[in-house]
Amino acid sequence: MLRTAGRSLSRVLHTTVAQRTHGIPPVPVPAAGVLSSRRWFNASGFSLSGHAASGQLDEFGIATGAEREELEYQRQGKKRFDLDPPRGPFGTKEAPAVIESNYDERVVGCSGGIGEDEHDVTWFTLEKGQSFECPVCTQVFELKVIGPGGKPGSDEHH
Repeated sequence: MLRTAGRSLSRVLHTTVAQRTHGIPPVPVPAAGVLSSRRWFNASGFSLSGHAASGQLDEFGIATGAEREELEYQRQGKKRFDLDPPRGPFGTKEAPAVIESNYDERVVGCSGGIGEDEHDVTWFTLEKGQSFECPVCTQVFELKVIGPGGKPGSDEHH
């Protein structure tokens, strides 16, 4: 709420209108109160630190954190977050389907093969050093750690 000299603006306006209606001379509002409220609406008070000297946003706009990181990767022609499901040949005991992960475990969903071989998704946790056989279609999966390893979420710092 905008305040002028300790009184809300709506109260000042209401009092002024009421005084004019009844012929009472209005009480002057101190200029200091009005001037101090103007500075809240003055754009020159905002800092443009972190942006170009001209005040223009860079090519990423106001993106920060993971969104900005993803945009930087895209500019380099890379994917920061690969959301596409892994595709490849049907995994067998001799040649399991390899699932990549940055960690020592990953949640995986098996939907079987394509077409008639497809089944409802069966979810399981695939762990480093162990293979997993889908109980529905008998496809075999194996985890390949391509990142730092460890438990998921252990690299976060709060």
